[in-house]
This record gives sequence, C-alpha cells and structure tokens, in this order.
Amino acid sequence: MSRAYDLLTIGRSSIDLYSANVGSPFTEIKAFNAFVGGCPTNIAVGATRLGLKTAILTGIGNDQVGAFIKNFLKNENVATDFVPTINGTRSSAVILGIEPPNKFPLVYYRDNCADIHLHLNHIDAVPFNHFKAAIFSGTAFSKDPSRTAMFYALEIAAQNNVTKMLDLDFRADQWDDPRSFGVIIRTVLPQFNIVIGTEEEILAAYLTDINQVSIKHQQISAPEIKGNIDKAIQAIMHSGVETLIVKRGKEGASVFEKGKPEVKVPGFPVEVLNVLGAGDAFAGGFSYGYLNGWGLYKSVRMGNACGAIIVTREGCANFMPTLDEVMQFTDERGGI
Repeated sequence: MSRAYDLLTIGRSSIDLYSANVGSPFTEIKAFNAFVGGCPTNIAVGATRLGLKTAILTGIGNDQVGAFIKNFLKNENVATDFVPTINGTRSSAVILGIEPPNKFPLVYYRDNCADIHLHLNHIDAVPFNHFKAAIFSGTAFSKDPSRTAMFYALEIAAQNNVTKMLDLDFRADQWDDPRSFGVIIRTVLPQFNIVIGTEEEILAAYLTDINQVSIKHQQISAPEIKGNIDKAIQAIMHSGVETLIVKRGKEGASVFEKGKPEVKVPGFPVEVLNVLGAGDAFAGGFSYGYLNGWGLYKSVRMGNACGAIIVTREGCANFMPTLDEVMQFTDERGGI
C-alpha cells in the first residue's frame, strides 16, 4: 500500500539556546545562539534532510517561540499539519552550555509546556494510515494528557499497520520520580516493533532505586546509571519487542533480535564538539535506511554516521547532515 508519508515523529519540540562561547563555563557565557530542538523535532529534520517524507506531531504555545519553531520546520520541509497551537501553554525552551569534550550542562524550561498538553483530539487529527512508521519519544509519556494521548496513538498506529518505534529519550528531571520512567516504559514496550536507546536509557527502564541515577554538571541528557545492562537488554527482548538497538557512543551500536545473537555495528570515531543531538541524528539516519528497505546492519551503520557527524557540529536540528554529506563522510571512512 502506497502511503503519503514515510515517517511521523511524536513528542517534544523546543527553542534551543546554545552557548555561543564554546568552552566557557556556564556561569561565564556571554551569548547564546538560537536553534530548534527536541528529540522528535531533531529526528524529523534529520530524516527529511536525508530524503524521507516526514511530518511531526508536537504542540506549540500561542507565542513567538512557537512561531519560531514552526517556521523553521516549514522551511525544512517537515510537514506541520499536525502541530496544534495550544492556548494557555508555553512553547518549550532549552539552554545548554558547551564545554567539550565531556561537560554539557542542560536546563529545561518545560513548566506547562505545549507538547505535554497533546490530547486525544490531536491524535484523532492525524491520518495514521498515511504513514509507514511513527517514532515516539519517551518524554511524551512523562505526564498527562500527553501520556494518555500516546497510548491512544499506539492503538491507532497498530490498527493502521504503522511500524512503531520508540526512542527511549530518558530525561530524569521530566518525571516525578526517575523510577516512574521505567514503570511507564515497561508497560508500553510490548507495543513497539523497534526500540532505540543508550545503555543508560535501557538501565533507566529497570531502575529500582533512585540512587542508581547520578547526574553530574547538570548533564540531564547524560546521566550515570548503575545496573546490569545485559539483564536489562534481555528483559526488553522478553517483553515482546522485535528489535532493540543499543547506542554505545563511539563504539557504535548493537542490534538485538528475537532468537538471534547480538550484532555489533561499528561507529565512526570523530572529535566531539557537542554530544547533544547525536542520538536523534542516529534515529533519523536509521529511519532513512530502514524505511528504504535496507537491512538492520546497514541502517544502523547509517545512523552511526549521522550521529558521528552531528557531534562535530554546534547544535542539533539546524545542523543535521544531508544525504550527500553522509555519503561523502562514509565513503572517506570505508563506506556504510
């Protein structure tokens, strides 16, 4: 069956204010550059620049920040037909310090944010039968009414034979208790065909003690989490998930499928400028390969390449690579 769109991304969007003084401690930043971000937003732009027909379901406030986000998406040819303006809410914002190679303090401004107010009527407005796949952001499950809307979206996607993907997207400060992330994620895991996450995010899905989580230098997007990664991976596979992709940073990624051994997919070592957005670039690259009929290994390798490129750049959505850029990058490093 022919479908009008390749990919729908669902969840948060924001204006990202990134330090213009790379290397400066957060307290000494003199200026910020304004970009667009949020896991589903970054994925949508990344996938579109590669060549997929992509739309996003997110919420914006009736404010100039929302207009900024929507204008950027339109200019990137991401379909915004399903981006409601939700009165009484505010568009989300993020502020980031950039101190390579390993300090990226992050501050979220998401009190009463628009995208967490997505509700059932917003889901009903989406023609899921027009999409091949939908990728959900874990943060969209953090609070109601968005949480209930996501459960509903999963039902509608399944009814329309849409491939359902989950980017775990664990952000500890967006949950009332970090363990709540695991409770909700474990509930929805069986409904997804493909799950993508870092080792830390996979461990977060099985937290039993909040003391397992340590966040240094306010790096909300890069927590340290104690636990047994092998047991957590096996638990996800036993949940009913068909494919799990574990992102392992510079080491590349691993693919787990039911009844098959782990497949390790090498990455592309680069010098890191900013780690934010790497996982979203990965998801965009992986989606491009997967929805074009590539095998899992090659699709993950494509994701690794996109992630490697983005960590050498200043920001996220605004800096996603084009297909020509990725092909040149990989050709110079042994190919995909």
